[in-house]
Amino acid sequence: MDMQTRRKKQQALILQVVERKVRSRAQQLYETRGQTDGKDLEDWLQAESEVLANSILAPLYRRMKNPSSAIEENQEATEIVS
Repeated sequence: MDMQTRRKKQQALILQVVERKVRSRAQQLYETRGQTDGKDLEDWLQAESEVLANSILAPLYRRMKNPSSAIEENQEATEIVS
């Protein structure tokens, strides 16, 4: 297996692990609120924030969720060096 394939598989695994933790925490928030509907996005965003605040994987997760920002960061770094 080449390095690029290995990296993609590792990133997919990291994404799955973080999303599983977020999903679990969002479910806890939903249950804590008495299982009232209509706040699923709020629960997800709060859970995501909490999970990422305590995770060393947060920067990698954010780059994978928003690849365009990672490209922009690389372009800015290249411009600074040039």
